[in-house]
Amino acid sequence: MTAHRKKVAVLISGRGSNMEALIVAARAVDYPAEITTVISSQPDAPGLTFARNAGIATVALDHKTFQAREAFEAALQTALDAAGVELIALAGFMRLMTPDFVGRWRDRMINIHPSLLPSFKGLHTHEQALSAGVRVAGCTVHFVRAELDSGPIIAQAAVAVQSGDTAATLADRVLAAEHKLYPAALRLVAAGQIHVDGEKTIGYEDVNQTTALFSPPLQG
Repeated sequence: MTAHRKKVAVLISGRGSNMEALIVAARAVDYPAEITTVISSQPDAPGLTFARNAGIATVALDHKTFQAREAFEAALQTALDAAGVELIALAGFMRLMTPDFVGRWRDRMINIHPSLLPSFKGLHTHEQALSAGVRVAGCTVHFVRAELDSGPIIAQAAVAVQSGDTAATLADRVLAAEHKLYPAALRLVAAGQIHVDGEKTIGYEDVNQTTALFSPPLQG
């Protein structure tokens, strides 16, 4: 008997490169999630084309045509219900959700953010990191809460900051890490290997790497 695969909606607003990574990962026969629909808040989002070409149903909900967030979210919920969605993965979805919507999908909606949360929330994360002078940046997958870029952390990846980095060069390396981290995190959630206890996640016994990342590298 084939194991049940969680039905996932990916929500985007633009190119959806993390969406692409999830779609590719979900093609594996042993992946515990199925990307059944892609929903965009921008009708001209390039990510919609990739999803359609991959044979995935798409929905465009132009947020500008709705007078209030509640009306937009009602239409979004209708689309999610129609697709039988069990989990939501935000991938560059540039809309703030109301507390009611977030509460409805509590612990069933995840997001990826290009920083090591709780540091550098919001926009311009790489500029924030460089301005702060950190030596290690990275990305975080977390369960969504009503507060911006908050919620129990599922997984993180660290990326060393190089001396000549600009926001653009750092962003490129962090994005490459995102494309590996997000499918791995969704796998854990969809397989039921991650659970929320209070505002922390539990489920794995230990980290899968014992080597520390040093930036700058140790000498000798």
